[in-house]
Amino acid sequence: MDIVGNGFLARHLRSLAGRHGGTLVLAAGVSWAAHTSPADFAREAALVEEKIAACLASGDRLVFFSTASTGMYGKVDGPGREDRPVVPCTPYGTHKLALEKRLEASGVDYLALRLGHLVGPGQPPHQLLPTLVRQMRTGTVHVHRGATRDLIDIDDVVTIVDRLLGAGLSREKVNVASGNAVPIERIIDHIEERTGLAARRVYRDRGGHHTISTDKLRALVPETEAMGFGPSYHRRVLDAFLTAAVPTATP
Repeated sequence: MDIVGNGFLARHLRSLAGRHGGTLVLAAGVSWAAHTSPADFAREAALVEEKIAACLASGDRLVFFSTASTGMYGKVDGPGREDRPVVPCTPYGTHKLALEKRLEASGVDYLALRLGHLVGPGQPPHQLLPTLVRQMRTGTVHVHRGATRDLIDIDDVVTIVDRLLGAGLSREKVNVASGNAVPIERIIDHIEERTGLAARRVYRDRGGHHTISTDKLRALVPETEAMGFGPSYHRRVLDAFLTAAVPTATP
């Protein structure tokens, strides 16, 4: 397969580069859930249009990475599912949903993957865990009261992408997440426990709580049963990240 992009996700997906011929993986879009730049949104939309045209001409399948974040599912009553209407609640969520709809209307062979919060070595500094660790090192961490995050290890994501592509899915949306909504406070507690960092918590009343449905993912990728998704999965994910990112971390 061909991979467009050179960021965090694209670099990890390169292990699959020799597999899944006739597939174009678009891993070069906006990846910041708090992003609000119209110019960056426009650039990603233009890139999607370019790759739709290329895939229509070649017959290749186009893989697009969307979001399962609060921006997409924050207003959903119950777990966020791929087969139910959603009303995005952030510019980022609105942007990603619009690109999903463009793919649906284009006639291209596509797979849209709605990602949880990816965790792994080499993450960009603006993403959740690097931001939390950086703030905690300063002695103050900002917490959105009531917020939860669904963390998933980047290596598990690569395995899931491999299996989904191998299944030959077409014109589908799939949530790629653990299915566990972990309170931000619990994530910070674990970082403190493993690293010895201690920070004053400053609360903001704008947190979002949602759960991502993984029913479809589990049915399509039975290997997820061996990945340990469950109430303690986030601890393993955090430990792996902290061991690589914080030398003082003790697993």
